[in-house]
Amino acid sequence: MIQNIRKYENLHILLWLVKDVCWISNFKVMGMVMALPTIIVAIFITYIHRNIISELIHNMAVCCWIFANITWMTGEFFFNDGTRPYAIVFFSLGVTILSYYYLYLLPFKIKKR
Repeated sequence: MIQNIRKYENLHILLWLVKDVCWISNFKVMGMVMALPTIIVAIFITYIHRNIISELIHNMAVCCWIFANITWMTGEFFFNDGTRPYAIVFFSLGVTILSYYYLYLLPFKIKKR
C-alpha cells in the first residue's frame, strides 16, 4: 500500500515541477493545463491519507499551497499579477491548518499518551 501511495506522490512532484517550469517559462496554456492534474493528484493523495490525521493535515496544507500557487500563476499570466491577495488567502489557510495541528492536535495527542 505504501509503495502505491509513494508512486502517486512521485507523480505529483513531476506534475508540480512541470507546471512550475511552464509558469516560469511563460507557457500560459500548458501551465494552466498542468494545474488541473497537479491539484487533482494532490487531492487524491489527501483522500488516500484521510485516516491518518498527521498525513491528512499535511496534505491538506499542500493542497492549499498548490491552490495558492495556481492562483498566483493565473494572476501573473492573465491579470497583471493581480491575484496575489487571493493566493495569500490559500497560503494563510495552509499555515492555519498546520498551526492547528502543531499547536493543538499534536500536543493533545502527546499529552494523551
